[in-house]
Amino acid sequence: MGVTPRIVAPLALACLIAGCGGEREQADAVRVVPVTIQGPGGRHVFRAELARTAAEQERGLMYRTGLAPDFGMLFAPYPPDGGPPRLASFWMRNTPSALDIVFIRADGTIARIAENAVPFSETPVLSGEVVAAVLEVPGGRTAELGIGEGDRVSWLKAAVAGDAAPR
Repeated sequence: MGVTPRIVAPLALACLIAGCGGEREQADAVRVVPVTIQGPGGRHVFRAELARTAAEQERGLMYRTGLAPDFGMLFAPYPPDGGPPRLASFWMRNTPSALDIVFIRADGTIARIAENAVPFSETPVLSGEVVAAVLEVPGGRTAELGIGEGDRVSWLKAAVAGDAAPR
């Protein structure tokens, strides 16, 4: 006796809800961390997806639309191989949404904000100095919130590195 689609679909859904996926699916799960920016304009928390590997950082927010106002993508560590901070160069290839690209020094302060990076542009967006992390948020959001150069950015290092030390 064969299995009918009416039985398979609910079983598959139940397995997804219960977390029955294999190790690969669990390893590929998106990690979201709170990223806090504190400065004279106040304090704001973004819910940021982590882009830790070279592949995740290369893909970034390509093809993504409808970004929530408090959404972000945190590229940490940058560079992904864990080397020392370096000059960063980003582009907007295949990225349909304007973004503010926040370049973050090793001490956690904002070095530069590239506001409203042009969708689909292949023109390099440069950090201007060595950085240890990069945060992308919806275009125009940093100006709306009064976020600027020198503001302090923090997140839990444990979420990025898998250890228990807070940053």
